[in-house]
Amino acid sequence: MNSRVRTRISVYGIAADADRLLLARLSDASPVFPPGLWHLPGGGIDPGEQPVDALARELHEETGLTPATARLLDARTYNARRNEVSWSLTALFYAVTLRGCREPVVSEAGGSTEAAAWVPWSELRDEALLSPPTVDALGMLARAREALAD
Repeated sequence: MNSRVRTRISVYGIAADADRLLLARLSDASPVFPPGLWHLPGGGIDPGEQPVDALARELHEETGLTPATARLLDARTYNARRNEVSWSLTALFYAVTLRGCREPVVSEAGGSTEAAAWVPWSELRDEALLSPPTVDALGMLARAREALAD
């Protein structure tokens, strides 16, 4: 078996309100994580692109929405294997607020996102339906809520 190794730096937007989290469902074209998982909107940074610019581009492609603000929260690394490619992914997580927060619509044809939606918190309990970055984002949000409650 001929295996390839790829590295990627990606940006992810965490947009949430009291009832739901903005997510994208991965398509068969997803290079790193399996299709069908709920995933944070975001993706790879193009050469020479600034991270916040990549975040705005990816959010628009995957949800049709535009960030009003973006604040870096955390960075994590992931190792994944898909389609005979071993991935080393560094993910930058941003808390985002959105302009004109309307219903999300995927605007990129043939990309790694098949659907985008505001997913209710009650539907996010089964981690088997979530990508690893999404699971980590839920932990970040839980810790932030705990800190605010103290």
